[in-house]
Amino acid sequence: MEPRWHSQPYPPEGASAAEGIRNQLGRPELDLLTILVRESAQNSWDARVMPTSTPVDYRIDMWTVGAARAQTWRNLLLNGAPAASEQFPLRETLRPGPIRVLAVSDRGTRGLGGPTRADDAVGSQRDFVSFIRNMGEPRDTALGGGTYGFGKGIFYLLSKPGTILVHSRCRTVEGGYETRLIGCTLWKSYVAAGAQGERRYTGRHWWGDLSDDVVEPLVGPAAEAVAQQLGLKPFEPQETGTTIVVVDPNLDELAPAAAADYLADTIAWHLWPKMISTDGKPATMHFSVTCDGVEHRVPDPRETRPLSLFVAAYEMMSGPDGRDLECSRPKRHLGRLGLVKRIMPPLEPTHASRMLDIENLVHHVCLMRPAELVVTYRPGPKPPSENQCYAGVFRADESMDEIYAKAEPPTHDAWNPQSLDRPESTFVQTTFRRIGESLEDLLSLGGVARPGASHVALGAASSRFSGLVGGAWGIGGSTSYSKPGSTAVPVARQGREREQIKQPTASGAAPSGDPDTARHTFAGESAETGTANRRPRVQYVGEPYYDDLGDDSVLVQEFRLPVPGPQQVRIDLAVTLSGTGGRETDPPVGASMPLLLGWEDGDGLLHTDEVCQINGGEAVWRALVRPAADTMTEIGVRAEAVRNR
Repeated sequence: MEPRWHSQPYPPEGASAAEGIRNQLGRPELDLLTILVRESAQNSWDARVMPTSTPVDYRIDMWTVGAARAQTWRNLLLNGAPAASEQFPLRETLRPGPIRVLAVSDRGTRGLGGPTRADDAVGSQRDFVSFIRNMGEPRDTALGGGTYGFGKGIFYLLSKPGTILVHSRCRTVEGGYETRLIGCTLWKSYVAAGAQGERRYTGRHWWGDLSDDVVEPLVGPAAEAVAQQLGLKPFEPQETGTTIVVVDPNLDELAPAAAADYLADTIAWHLWPKMISTDGKPATMHFSVTCDGVEHRVPDPRETRPLSLFVAAYEMMSGPDGRDLECSRPKRHLGRLGLVKRIMPPLEPTHASRMLDIENLVHHVCLMRPAELVVTYRPGPKPPSENQCYAGVFRADESMDEIYAKAEPPTHDAWNPQSLDRPESTFVQTTFRRIGESLEDLLSLGGVARPGASHVALGAASSRFSGLVGGAWGIGGSTSYSKPGSTAVPVARQGREREQIKQPTASGAAPSGDPDTARHTFAGESAETGTANRRPRVQYVGEPYYDDLGDDSVLVQEFRLPVPGPQQVRIDLAVTLSGTGGRETDPPVGASMPLLLGWEDGDGLLHTDEVCQINGGEAVWRALVRPAADTMTEIGVRAEAVRNR
């Protein structure tokens, strides 16, 4: 049996035009690739096999159809197609030349089962007709992500000729397995001449078994044979799921490999709640992306900034420290909120984060419904320091799921209270108000000023002060450590001599005097410069930077001891206060000071002694310091010889 195309004519009672269906997504702010990830993953999650402990496997594969199969694609997919390219642009796509495709696949899902005709009322499963035939059906999955199924339109919008192939395997009512394959095109309505004169067509086309009055999918061995000819991945004997092949995808002018990287990053930003293990339970979904057989790694949200902050906020939200948000009038439990605040250097934004308006600073709350699919990242007030950030997660209560779902547009990427009637709109507006109140509390704690306050919270090394990097007085990677008023000597940085750097004063100006004749004072080293190269000394490697140590955000200074032999190192820590330039080594009553957390060797072993013995050489060590809030943190490492007793 060879599959053929059938174009849907308008029936006398009328039908939906293809343009109307394509427009049901509206004009979303997100790009097509992002919507594809969000909507298709949501469909996969809603179709998961239940109950099961096996995660849903979701993957996106892009490839160029090989020359050996390209002609097969043309022969099969142009059989019975409309003759005019303006009515059926797949004809132009399949002309000689490379054929690009993108496939979204899920396994561990139930596949597109149930009846294949829309008028068949047998059974409760209607996945096939809901996806292939009908539009606008209400969701049939309790607490699912989707609402009226408009998101499936993204597959047609992403395809330049509006054409997809649907390859699925499902369970039958008898308990067996059935493979199904059908093609669909959604383009534009048109008028064409026929045997009985001109006739109007909806612009919807199906490709499959035309042996009956309705195009049916190829099933069983026939579907498997054609899928094999097209090079589609077969299903295992007892495997269920769906593969949707988008013909000639619109990659938004990205090269295929760049598009694969973007898709992988987009998956992490929009689907990270499905990627993390919680409460000893494994992740509920597994994700992968390939392009022409090469895997493009999906970032691990626990190991990727700033997603790791949202993971921490999620764990706080779902744990005992989460905050319950309530509406008083009418009384209703809205959901739970978790907030975390961290010291973090400015971010390097990615294409995916820019699409969410997250640039170099995180000050956002991730909104989600009980299905735990990201709705959006709602921005809050910016912290008063560019080195401080916060992340939050709000998850709606199950009893409120229908209300928040109704507030979403077809792309499920916002909550719009204006689209609801009272009191439902009140619940959404109160949610935003309660989140805002919680953020005000967060920004008023720990010495961080509320927006509009007259002073600036620095947290740790601040870029607001010219010449002060990683702490005042050039400590760390800027110069070797020296007290204010003395002159710093040049230090080797990663094996190369740097130019002479003069020690800044509190105002940032360099002291007068000739550095070539100045008397150098090097921590732990003789003032006699003739013996300096034999005495223990510290060589800083790079600038101080931030890192994570468990739940701590720490300031790190890398260094090495270039002089061979056993030496011991200790830390000198001080702070510079905001606005005064004053240097403090003893904290005022109730104030905090920087704290040495330990010395980390090249193998990652942490030594927590205040004084650490090290053998000099080329090995790079890391001093880990917890900075003090509202200050600039100075880090100085001192080395001295181990004295024999």
